[in-house]
Formats: sequence, C-alpha cells, structure tokens
Amino acid sequence: MIEFANRTAIAGIGATEFSKNSGRTPMQLATEASIAACADAGLAPAEVDGIVVFGAEKNTDIEVARNLGVRELTHFSMIGHGGGAACATIAQAAMALYSGAAKYVLVYRAFNERSWHRFGQGVQGAHESPEAFDVSFSWTTPFGLLTPAQWIAMFATRYMHEYGATTEDFGRIAVADRRHAANNPAAFFYEKPITLEDHQASRWITEPLRLLDCCQESDGGQAFLLTTTERAADLASTPAVVASAAQGVGPDQHMMRSYYRESITGLPEMGVVARQLWESTGLTPADIQTAVLYDHFTPMVLPQLEEFGFCGRGEAKDFIANGNIEIDGGLPVNTHGGQLGEAYIHGMNGIAEAVRQIRGTSVNQVDAVENVLVTAGTGVPTSGLILTQPS
Repeated sequence: MIEFANRTAIAGIGATEFSKNSGRTPMQLATEASIAACADAGLAPAEVDGIVVFGAEKNTDIEVARNLGVRELTHFSMIGHGGGAACATIAQAAMALYSGAAKYVLVYRAFNERSWHRFGQGVQGAHESPEAFDVSFSWTTPFGLLTPAQWIAMFATRYMHEYGATTEDFGRIAVADRRHAANNPAAFFYEKPITLEDHQASRWITEPLRLLDCCQESDGGQAFLLTTTERAADLASTPAVVASAAQGVGPDQHMMRSYYRESITGLPEMGVVARQLWESTGLTPADIQTAVLYDHFTPMVLPQLEEFGFCGRGEAKDFIANGNIEIDGGLPVNTHGGQLGEAYIHGMNGIAEAVRQIRGTSVNQVDAVENVLVTAGTGVPTSGLILTQPS
C-alpha cells in the first residue's frame, strides 16, 4: 500500500520557454523555472526546504537552492535512469512530505539539450572501463547499437512482427501529438500539424523509425512545488492531488536494451508501475479521462497502453485507430503535444500538462477531468503517477 496516496499535491508549476537555442545556461533555466513554480503556488522560494532532482541533472540542489535564497534543506534526493525518473521525482517528494522530512519540496529539470549537451546522441564516444555502467554497453555496442533510436528500433521491429503493427500505426501517435501541439502556443511545433502522409514521407532514422517517430531535442526548464494537501489548500493555485505515484523495475532490466527476456514486446517495468497505481488508488483504466504517455519514440506508446490495461496485448494499434487518442477521442493522449510536439524535457513538461488538465486550464482541455495518468521513460527503470482533483 502506498501510504502517501492522496496526502500530497503539486501546488505550483513553472517553466521557461521551450526552444532550440535558449541563449542561457542550464542553471539560469533551472532557476527561472523554479522561481516560476514558487510564484504559481504563491510561496516565497526561501520557504522551500526539500529538493528532488534527476540523477542526470547537472544543476545540483545546493547550487539552485543558493540561487533561490533557500535558507536550509531538510531533504534532498536524486533519482537515476534518465527519463524514467520523471514521475519518480514526484513520488520521492511525496514521500518526503508525508514523512515530515520537509514541508515544501521543489522538483526541477533543466538543460540545453539541443544547443549544449545532446542527451540522446549515443554512447559511441564512451570510454572503456570495468565499471558496471560501461560494461553493460559492451554487449551491444560492438554490433552497432549505439543510439537510443537504434535501441528502440529493435523492440519496434519485434512488436511489428508479433502483432502486425505497421509504421502507419506509429505515425498515428505522431499525428495526434502534433495536432495537439498545433494548438499550444508553448509548443515548438505550434501551428504545425502533420498528416499521416507527412509521417510516411519523413526520412528513415533507423528502420522502422522515421524522423517523425523521434522526439525533439530541446532547451528549457520545468519545475514543480509540492506540499501536503492541507498546506496546498492555503496556497494560490488549484492543487493537483497526487493520488498515487510509483516506480518499477522488471526482470532482467537493462538500460533501454532489455533484449534478453523471453519476450521483448512488452514493458514489464511499466507493468510493475501500473499494478501499484491501480491497487493503491482503486481506480481502473475506465476512470482515466486523459493520459500523458512518455513518447520519446512513437512505438513505445503502444505497449504502455497495453501494460496499463487500456487494451489487450497487441491490441494498441486498434485502440489508437480513428483518432481515439486525439482530443475528441475516447482517451486523449499528450494534449500538450508530448515530447514530439511540445518539447523534450525528460517528460517533466508532461506532468505540468497533467496539472493543467486537473486545473481546467489546458489549451486542449478535456471535459470533466477527474484523474490523469502520467508515465515516465520507457525501456528503463521507470515510474508513473495519477493526479486527481482536490476533495
């Protein structure tokens, strides 16, 4: 049982603009987003006493705290495994708040991923060493599997073989994201929708992935201010209650290259997350009005729908047909445009969209939203959460 369920809330959200060349350091972006999150909550940054960040975050907690004028920290922690950390940072903040380790916890992610350090450029430049992280890549690197797109292509190829999915099915994910982004002024692809024909005409990156199957590289920052539901009720903005949040690692887990399992068409680590979220909230897929699914590559959206029980194994291609995941469909997905359409901020901008859906302030607002599902990175140790309306 996840005991912090319904006890904490996201009380403030803040972001910089999302661009391809911010002209500012990642520290500036982290600080700006954090100040904006505190302002949204109506809380002075000096009141923050907890910080949770990604293991990949280069803007360390003590540096950001000093820039914000934070007096002292009673909780600070870090979550590893790339984009899999997104919802886990919220879970860690919720645990710290529930335990009493902190009163107001700041979570942020900021980088110049397009103009500075390109997170997804691959491991071809990595040095040899006997350390476990480096050794793990030695099983695949000699065979030319160097980049995230290549790693995901292996899963996608097998998924297509087993279930009859096509590149057009992947394209429907991209079309939905870009339709939503086209109505979002914060999105890089604002007013730039695509058609399925556009997707199919885009160049190959690594078969079966085309250019429009791959998320953006972005500059930007996103931050959140969390506290208990009781304290959140006294702050400036409508809180989004953390109904539950969970992490998951599956059997024989590797970083984006779990090729040695009996089957590689599912995401068992996401299944671990799904089980915890449903059990701790008592909710079912029927209780979710909209979802933000991690979309660094389009093929990985399909098994997420299956792991959470929105459809059966191999049935996601049918579930997404006929616009079912678009704004006027049965389950609108990534109403902000996702990482393909809005920006790639390691999934954190998707959590912000979930908050806006709870508040009723999204540019693509879904009717009568009570519960929003959010997932973090796929193919890695991962996490997820459900946000709900305050009681």
